[in-house]
Amino acid sequence: MPNVTRLGEPRGEPMTDDLKGWVKIEGNPSMRTWVQHTAADGTMISGTWEATVGSYHTTYAAYEFVHIIEGRITITEDGGEPVTVGPGDAFAVEVGFRGVWRIEEPVRKHFAIRLK
Repeated sequence: MPNVTRLGEPRGEPMTDDLKGWVKIEGNPSMRTWVQHTAADGTMISGTWEATVGSYHTTYAAYEFVHIIEGRITITEDGGEPVTVGPGDAFAVEVGFRGVWRIEEPVRKHFAIRLK
């Protein structure tokens, strides 16, 4: 297994089920997820995620690093202030986050999730 893996464009069939812990609360958004790399020790996954306009309430069970490629999302933690992110923005979501992801424009992002 190489020590550097270029993700490139996602290939193959994406997962189209809503992610565990993500509940639609506005509109009828859909998501597509491509896991493009799994760390050799199984502790991380990386890939590409896309979603259409609408809102989800979610609870995070894992840490996630995100880099937005296109689109716009407003993320509001329960009881917190909204944070809007768009192309070029990068951010992290900690374990235990509970709140709303409002996809305002169709979004594509790269992600890295720590599983263990």
